[in-house]
Amino acid sequence: MSDIVQKLWGFCHTLRHDGVDYGDYIEQLTFLLFLKMADERGAKVPAACDWTSLKDRSGTALTDHYADILRQLRESPGILGDIFAQATARFNNPVNLKRLLTLIDEEEWSAMDVDVKGAAFEGLLEKAASEGKKGAGQYFTPRPLIQSIVRVMRPDPRGQPGFTLCDPACGTGGFLVCAYEWLVAESGGKFDRADASRIKSRTYHGQETYHGQDLVARPRRLALMNLFLHGVEPAIHLGDTIYEPDRGERFDVVLTNPPFGTKGANQAPDRDDFTIETSNKQLNFVQHVLSTLKPGGRAAMVLPDNCLFEGKAGEVFELLMQDCALHTILRLPRGTFTPYSQGVKANVIFFQKGRPTDHVWIFDARSNVPGITKKDRPLTPAHFAEFEQCYGRDPNGLSRRTPAERFRRFSLSEIKERGYKLDVTWLKDESLEDGDDLPEPQELATAAAAELAAVVADLQSLVALLDTEEAAGK
Repeated sequence: MSDIVQKLWGFCHTLRHDGVDYGDYIEQLTFLLFLKMADERGAKVPAACDWTSLKDRSGTALTDHYADILRQLRESPGILGDIFAQATARFNNPVNLKRLLTLIDEEEWSAMDVDVKGAAFEGLLEKAASEGKKGAGQYFTPRPLIQSIVRVMRPDPRGQPGFTLCDPACGTGGFLVCAYEWLVAESGGKFDRADASRIKSRTYHGQETYHGQDLVARPRRLALMNLFLHGVEPAIHLGDTIYEPDRGERFDVVLTNPPFGTKGANQAPDRDDFTIETSNKQLNFVQHVLSTLKPGGRAAMVLPDNCLFEGKAGEVFELLMQDCALHTILRLPRGTFTPYSQGVKANVIFFQKGRPTDHVWIFDARSNVPGITKKDRPLTPAHFAEFEQCYGRDPNGLSRRTPAERFRRFSLSEIKERGYKLDVTWLKDESLEDGDDLPEPQELATAAAAELAAVVADLQSLVALLDTEEAAGK
């Protein structure tokens, strides 16, 4: 995949001279990859919109036909119309379009990793980010982490009419795709007729099984494409998950990695279903998931370290623990989100709605584990093998568990004593004392920035409280 990304990226520089910027190029590439993979998989597209009709043309006939294909697809009913909404051709020079068609046609995309289009998209985003010095981490969650979460959460809709799964910050659809891939592997690819219709089709009583939402149009388009090429018709909304009103949808399983950072988070959402008022995006996503889970529903969420202790974290988790069993926390290895957000330290919290928390199990996959790097120490399934064994087979965290060096149980009373702050550690991280194995400067700086942000958030809360008391005194 890295070789293919490099090849496609090299051509991007050529197109820059033709007035096609990075974002437009990546989007046009996803349209063409979709048509090529639809041809390989035998997916249905309107007549005269197939890959063969496109690649056999040249000159102005090629650019005219490409523009016409995009017009027909964006006017198509159903999911194709969603995928190609507002799609417009950006190629001015037919020679460049022909060259890109040739590059794409050289590969058998469906024979590669099933999410290859998403991987190509994310690889190109990484390069565009390095060129523009802007982070692209909002689009990417490492596949080994997603797959581990899916394996322990076991999102199985078979024999459960009305079962729904959602990622409210879905990006290119990694959690949704991996959940469906897990289901196919678990079932051997065989569903009975009723299950197949319900799981794959959006026309089954108007109820889709796979749901998502994203703020940005391009990754949403990729999520729709990825599921469509798997034979699944999802419901993926475009919009701001935490600032829009609750649509009333409720889900059996939520798997998500809300975007890190504070961009756009300058005010608390005005939502009646949010009990705790905070401008922290991730903590608002926790409240959103709490609202949208069905009774008995379960969730797994990726959250940065600071969300376990800063500002209103204690209040949000106290509320969560009253309504849900927050039964497990996984501390992720340093560098898990390399190369997008190398210095971010993060966790996964697992909870079930409908029963209160009486204890929390924490698995430390970080202490005394070498930091993840892109080339020398990439993230692999081995990083999560012991965690999965300790978690057990029950997706709601009800398996019999045994304490281990990296796996500890903390009672609710212990959590209360900490003000419901969940940044609990017990292992001495010897790697931090070894001068030869210190984290990268960027990681140290990011960690320091997160701690400073936590202090600032606490001070802001204190100032707001003082202002309130002063106003009341007057």
